[in-house]
Amino acid sequence: MSTQRTDLGGIAFLSFPEQKDFLISELKDRFGITPVIAGGEGQSTFYGDLLYFPDKNEFLSKSGGKYPYWARTCMVNPFILKFESIGEAAGELKKLQRNWAPYQYTCFRRAQLIQEKLPYINLKERKFPVQIPDSPMGLYTLIDEHTLIASAQTTSPLPAGTLRFVEDHENPPSRAYLKIQESLTLADFYLKCGLPGPGQKCFEAGACPGGWTWVLAGLGSQVHAVDRAELAPELMKNPLVKFQAHDAFTLKPQEIGPVDWVFSDVICYPERLLEWIHVWLDSGLTRHMICTIKMQGAIDWALIDQFAAIPNSRIVHLNYNKHELTFICQQ
Repeated sequence: MSTQRTDLGGIAFLSFPEQKDFLISELKDRFGITPVIAGGEGQSTFYGDLLYFPDKNEFLSKSGGKYPYWARTCMVNPFILKFESIGEAAGELKKLQRNWAPYQYTCFRRAQLIQEKLPYINLKERKFPVQIPDSPMGLYTLIDEHTLIASAQTTSPLPAGTLRFVEDHENPPSRAYLKIQESLTLADFYLKCGLPGPGQKCFEAGACPGGWTWVLAGLGSQVHAVDRAELAPELMKNPLVKFQAHDAFTLKPQEIGPVDWVFSDVICYPERLLEWIHVWLDSGLTRHMICTIKMQGAIDWALIDQFAAIPNSRIVHLNYNKHELTFICQQ
């Protein structure tokens, strides 16, 4: 059997693991799209965590060219490829471009053999800090042993839209350190802002127990950490860390002074966070901000649009986020 490629007229969204319900909810509440999950011709279909929606024009007209936050990547121009051998599948993908990453929910061994015949890309966990290459990344998913769905154009430069780090199970005081590692990496990629480092000052709101502070001090930056409770003992003794027992959101930027970066992983209503972000940006006392937008029940998408409307900013959903988004900004 020779290969047979069929271009599809839809678009496919790869949800974050165990977050398909959030993706469907976003499509409905943010874009007014309700996928009919039936799997028949012309209807939406889930392939594991990959949701194929059959009408790309409808999606683009309703979304205004925006893509769901709860999709770690999207297949922009998906096609179906029928093939007989592993070599045929890899050969057809290589004709389109160099970089391909798999997302698999079935036929795992066969997918591994196809990947081995494609040009090498790093699919392993990364050691922070890491730079994301600025190059196209395709995505393919095996449906059965002789069929895959794929797209050379996707919305993420990451393999299957995923960035995972080698975890340190001994030194960080909390697993929250993974969120700041990922958000700093994405901020550098999207906004070209570099990373905090020696000679730079950071202000962190709600720092306890110190997962983010641990990363920032590890990069050599000075950290003014504020919370009602103290940080982990080792951080309290770190000469790069200045701790202040206070409600960080009641401190005015003028009381802190100029800083290179402002961070917040505080649990608060998004409305309060947005107001606090504007206070800092309007003060002119910082150039960079990274803040977690913690959802309180149903998401107010009009409010999220206000975050996204801030100049030189970006909203992302991290691999290490749950029911939350991350705001990154460079002024």
